[in-house]
Amino acid sequence: MNRSPLPHDPLPFGARLPRVVVAPPGPASKALAARLSRTEARTVTWLSPEFPVFWTDARGANVRDADGNEYLDLNGAFGVAVAGHAHPRITEVIRRQAGRLAHGMGDIHPPRVKVELLERLAELAPWGPADTRILLANSGSEAVEAALKTALLATGRPGIVAFEGAYHGLTLGALASTFRDHFRGPFRERLYPGVGFVPFPDTMEDGESGAQAALEALEQALDDGEERGHPVGTVLLEPIQGRGGVRVPPPGFLREVARRARRRGALVLFDEIYTGLGRTGTLFALEAEGVVPDLLCIGKALGGGLPLSACMGPAAVMDAWPPSTGEAIHTSTFLGHPLACAAALAFLDVLEEEGLVERAQAMGETLVTQMAEALADIPGIRGIRGRGMFQGIVVGGPGWPEGVGGREVMLAALRRGLIVLPAGARGEVVELSPPLTLTTGQLEAAVEGLAEAVKEVALREST
Repeated sequence: MNRSPLPHDPLPFGARLPRVVVAPPGPASKALAARLSRTEARTVTWLSPEFPVFWTDARGANVRDADGNEYLDLNGAFGVAVAGHAHPRITEVIRRQAGRLAHGMGDIHPPRVKVELLERLAELAPWGPADTRILLANSGSEAVEAALKTALLATGRPGIVAFEGAYHGLTLGALASTFRDHFRGPFRERLYPGVGFVPFPDTMEDGESGAQAALEALEQALDDGEERGHPVGTVLLEPIQGRGGVRVPPPGFLREVARRARRRGALVLFDEIYTGLGRTGTLFALEAEGVVPDLLCIGKALGGGLPLSACMGPAAVMDAWPPSTGEAIHTSTFLGHPLACAAALAFLDVLEEEGLVERAQAMGETLVTQMAEALADIPGIRGIRGRGMFQGIVVGGPGWPEGVGGREVMLAALRRGLIVLPAGARGEVVELSPPLTLTTGQLEAAVEGLAEAVKEVALREST
């Protein structure tokens, strides 16, 4: 296979296929792992004989590691690389902006590019440009923190209802609304106690009966908040759960959640940090349900590869924040960072001009069709679920080896030059969120390699 250097690749942008020259992790990655273990806090990076590889450069949907292996990134770097890695237009804008202004004073003497980004985001927001107000932040967790603060100011009601399987970040406010005990357990004594969790129905597993049970649980959680002195002011959910396993609720569920929450005086907060900005085949996943939330969080893809997120809402909600008198009550040193804002504007241009939202819808349909066909003869595949280019292969059905899931598939895929991650409460889902610039050839290679990886795990582990 022709191999040319990244990122200055003479082949068409994003057209390369994976090429593994040494079994990962190779000697260079192993050496870097040893160095990392001597400096980084041990809670951060998982180090094992089979994991990780260390990235050195990336372009489009391709990544190269320290040993020269080339991979297809079918995770999109945690969903960030919607427009692909190192998109030339975004890279050039970052380079120019860095030469002019690399840092400003976001809430004191803001960079002009921050104003331009706010105006652009307001044009895209579901409330319309005249009525939208925005708080910029640096990470998804920070955007959720800002939204929870906003809801408290707007309603005066501190209680929160979140959903089982939810992931909203790991800072303390967001962590209180994140479901998995793996994250919550060590810090339970510091978490806000006024959060109630209710089931999140999945179309594949629960159907309409699951949706009805979840709505009844929502009503009960709203009652419980009142009784326990934490009246609920926020109902927080992902329109499609990400780390929870790419779980898609039944049609109409989001609308009914919004109706019941508002009837009880609570605001509806949609966390679209993963699903927003084209990932699911619409600009925001909420569009598929025809429901507009009271607050919306976006991130990941927004910065074009740089850290950037936002909490957005209508003026009637966002104006619960008091005007600044020179000492903002919610801000950060890097708020409205000029490099990130410039990259975001370039990303939004690419998203529109290259038709990436529409591409997510079309490529997603092709991905599901081809993947289902390739997996048809493998035992234990429960199905593929998701929307657009946000899909999950669910394993663990009859014939699948017990106690084995997405983690084993992840390792088998890595050896074939494919980067995926496990998701779901038990790691039973192989999560796919590739760049929307994935080519037809890359998609076909991904399907073939993933099917081989899944089959290897199913047969190897069952013997």
